[in-house]
Amino acid sequence: MPMTKGSNTAVPTGALRVEMGWRSGPGVPDVDASALLLVNGKVRSDADFVFYNQPAHASGAVRHEGKRDDDGRVTDSLLVDLARVEPAVETVLLAASADGGAFGRVPGLYVEVRDAARDTVAARFDNPGATVETAFVLGEFYRRQGAWKFRAVGQGYDTGLAGLATDYGITVDEPRQNTPAPAAVPAPVTPPAPPVRLTKVTLTKAAPAVSLTKQGGTSGTLRVNLNWQDRTRSTGGGWTRKLGRALAPQGGPDLDLCALYELSDGSKGVVQALGHAFGALDRPPFIHLDGDDRTGALANGENLTVNLDHKRQFRRILVFVTVYEGARSFADLHATVTLQPQHGAAIDFSLDECTVPSTVCALALLTADGDDLVVRREARYLVPEPGVSPQRTVDRAYGWGMDWTPGRK
Repeated sequence: MPMTKGSNTAVPTGALRVEMGWRSGPGVPDVDASALLLVNGKVRSDADFVFYNQPAHASGAVRHEGKRDDDGRVTDSLLVDLARVEPAVETVLLAASADGGAFGRVPGLYVEVRDAARDTVAARFDNPGATVETAFVLGEFYRRQGAWKFRAVGQGYDTGLAGLATDYGITVDEPRQNTPAPAAVPAPVTPPAPPVRLTKVTLTKAAPAVSLTKQGGTSGTLRVNLNWQDRTRSTGGGWTRKLGRALAPQGGPDLDLCALYELSDGSKGVVQALGHAFGALDRPPFIHLDGDDRTGALANGENLTVNLDHKRQFRRILVFVTVYEGARSFADLHATVTLQPQHGAAIDFSLDECTVPSTVCALALLTADGDDLVVRREARYLVPEPGVSPQRTVDRAYGWGMDWTPGRK
């Protein structure tokens, strides 16, 4: 039902897909969806903030699904399962922030709430009347007499996502001005939690590469995550799967995150679930696959981690994904790739639409440049020849030159 600012309506107590949409074009800022889980009007901690750099709440109630672009109509989605919201949480705030300009330059802005099981619209709020605002609280879910309702809010901020988040108790990592150092005081017994980083880097076809050093990612770990959306497999609007974590009925594709590596000493290999070649972080290849989650049992999904403390040992790393079973190609799947350095800005990008019978996709190529690693968006679907494995196909495409034998999980 279309709504006006300040109006409210009842919504199902279950899984809801919150879609924030707009029309892209020259000069139109990028928009990002986020959610805050509130108790007495504030977050309990920074963990109650779900956004592109922190895509899932620990309770499993809220997850950032990522962007989709259909011929200039862009959406950024959240999955909110109201049945899993902790009893103490009274409100789930739904926010949007603009990157590169104000919301007055974002045409067709709306927020739509859909019942994920039935794929029906439960609520919709169009055009909050934006001008100079760079962040908006578009709506909120709130409890009322044991049930949940949605309210169209439309409250704008000209201080961006940082200003909005700070208003609700988030500690934001922002550049500080040089000021005289205060008098020495005893160090606290427990150091404060690190602030939330709002910076990010989005790779595109026009700007496909970025230096990890320039983004502050010079040490610690680099974690690779992949979000896949398939809206064709269920009668209730499809399902979403984070690699290794199914958020809907089982039976969807089993997708495997993998990496080819070449070290500075010339040694080469692969990190993958096949053959149980999970790698290691404390010894070569300094790349580790957490596990092969084929049932959705792992709490945080399947992650590929690179030890940046040994970046001088790397010559190149190619991160790719294969369809192990459950689908014939990537054609019906949409994906967003996120590389999150332990120190530094998150790097993300979307894959293009797959129009070929591909079962292997090269995601990102990391190459050594002195003491730096450069991340390059590949987003390249490959079609294996008859009888040729996906791994051998990606090896040939990138000239790795390895010998391959059949492997099993």
